[in-house]
Amino acid sequence: MLSSLILPVVVSAIALFFASFLSWMVLQLHRDDWKKLAQEDDFLKSTAELNIPTGSYMFPGCNDPKEMQSEDYKKKWEAGPCGVMTVYPKVNMGRNLGLTFVYFLVVSFLLAYLSTLALERGAEFRAVFRFFSTAGLIAFLSAIVQHAIWFHSRIVGHVIESIAYAAIVGAVFGWLWPAAG
Repeated sequence: MLSSLILPVVVSAIALFFASFLSWMVLQLHRDDWKKLAQEDDFLKSTAELNIPTGSYMFPGCNDPKEMQSEDYKKKWEAGPCGVMTVYPKVNMGRNLGLTFVYFLVVSFLLAYLSTLALERGAEFRAVFRFFSTAGLIAFLSAIVQHAIWFHSRIVGHVIESIAYAAIVGAVFGWLWPAAG
């Protein structure tokens, strides 16, 4: 049955990619996710001089959990600032867009696989929609919530997107679900 779901997998990945474009570029749901530093030029100059390698950093940071118990670390934590920073190489938009599409393709494929364990050929649109929209919401929303809990990132746009993505996946698979054999 999984082979009969290739068309909805591809169509849902395309629809999700387009919805992602609309979310970011037209509706601008993520416009307020990132703020510009008030003293950006000073910050850029200072960090450039430090020659920080690509990676994700926490500050204050530690190399060993035992360091978190030290008075020096505790003082830094109390004094602030505290935060996380990711340093990455120049953005390759084509690569990132390609990887985003692959992500949507893989999620759609995994949802299709999961559906073969729960749904029969010829299932009604409503049952297929409910299954895929629920499983899709779990897939799209769960990781970002945990990330936001720990790293204090704004997730309003991600929540809205996840609900929309779940509805899109549910609708596409409900529409293209294979008929009873």
